[in-house]
Amino acid sequence: MTVRSASQNVPVPARLAAVLQQLGRIVVGKDEPLELALACILARGHLLIEDIPGVGKSTLAHALAATLGLRYSRIQFTSDLLPADVLGVSIFDERAQQFRFHQGPIFASVVLADEINRAPPKTQSSLLEAMEERQVSLDGQTRPLPDPFFVIATQNPVEQIGAYPLPESQLDRFLMAIELGYPDAASERELLTGGDRRARIADLAPLCDAATLAEWQREATAVHVAPALLDYVQALIAASRGAGGGDAGARRGLSPRAGLMLLAAARARALIAGRPMVLPEDVQRVFPSVAGHRLAGGARAGILQAQALIRTVALV
Repeated sequence: MTVRSASQNVPVPARLAAVLQQLGRIVVGKDEPLELALACILARGHLLIEDIPGVGKSTLAHALAATLGLRYSRIQFTSDLLPADVLGVSIFDERAQQFRFHQGPIFASVVLADEINRAPPKTQSSLLEAMEERQVSLDGQTRPLPDPFFVIATQNPVEQIGAYPLPESQLDRFLMAIELGYPDAASERELLTGGDRRARIADLAPLCDAATLAEWQREATAVHVAPALLDYVQALIAASRGAGGGDAGARRGLSPRAGLMLLAAARARALIAGRPMVLPEDVQRVFPSVAGHRLAGGARAGILQAQALIRTVALV
């Protein structure tokens, strides 16, 4: 496989590196989370960011949409938010004597579900069909969502006041869950002296468009996975289910769908690195973010479990 864009002569990894470089000027000192976020969208997945307020979760989502040239919308999840506020509603038009559907903010390519766990479960569940099927069913009609369609949800720690924990069925819709964390001293100094980074987003030049992103996603699916690498992935999945006993096994292991998502994320990471095949390091890089929120104990505890699994499972 030639890792190149079909529309331009510039290698895809070089263009992806430019995307990460531009994002790095807005979200400072977070190279690994930015790489994971880009790998997530290349793998056609959805991203969950769990962290305290004020570390740049919303800024990352807006900057990613602007850099990729995609239509962006933001939904602020609150305790009184209704499903219709997310999906849309049909309103009767007296002049036409018929109902007309008014699209909700879910009809965008990049949707920021801000503080998703502050909304009640009924509103949270309104995203399930959209995230899984990329469509919305209302009033007996099925309406397709834009392609590409990418949800970035932010989540406050569940111990904070007014937070509802996401159920397992909702968590499983997210390909990855990541944390941004506090910046290091040098990055924080740059933030303090550089002004509001969100004000710079409007000046970002789009480095691709929906058609180009679709090409990159197809390139990611074509990255080769060797049988020995599949053996390694299966060993990690089996260990997550407690195969063989020991402390490495989680009470709730990874499903076959999680294994497919792990491979998709590893392929995307290999594409970013400029390789036509997946290496074990690609799997190890994405595994905590793909597996953590699916393991028992929640995202943060699950990431620690996933890291322990990597140390425990030997390369096949």
